[in-house]
Amino acid sequence: MTTARGAENTLRLFSVAEVNAMIPSLSALVGEQLREQSDIEQGLAELTRLTGRAPRSLASTPDDGTEVGRLKQALRERVRRYEAGWTEVQKLGGVVKDPRIGLVDFYGRIEGRAVWLCWRYGEESIGYYHDLDAGLSGRRALTPAVRRALVN
Repeated sequence: MTTARGAENTLRLFSVAEVNAMIPSLSALVGEQLREQSDIEQGLAELTRLTGRAPRSLASTPDDGTEVGRLKQALRERVRRYEAGWTEVQKLGGVVKDPRIGLVDFYGRIEGRAVWLCWRYGEESIGYYHDLDAGLSGRRALTPAVRRALVN
């Protein structure tokens, strides 16, 4: 592990090997997040069907029937687990870039400049990086030359 001093805090810089070592557990965790997200979306659709309108809140109201009240409670618990799951990803050092597709970046450094080591759910290893101000569309392959330039 390497750290770099930023203007306000210390960033953990990861090597490709460090991130690759986390990918099995990261993949399991993000996979669960994506399933939880799908369950939440299905629950919201069911709530909309039951109430006739899209919910503005999952808070219980006096007008909720038993079925609506149970569904709202289940959705609140799913949302809590979903948020906690992404917090676990952050504790590993990942920065969640797009939870809808399971996109997680890690700070790295190439030839003195900070970059994102970019991982997307379903990828078996870190194979891409991009500049800090670029998104998914700016991903570039971690070629052998780039790998040699990475600070480990």
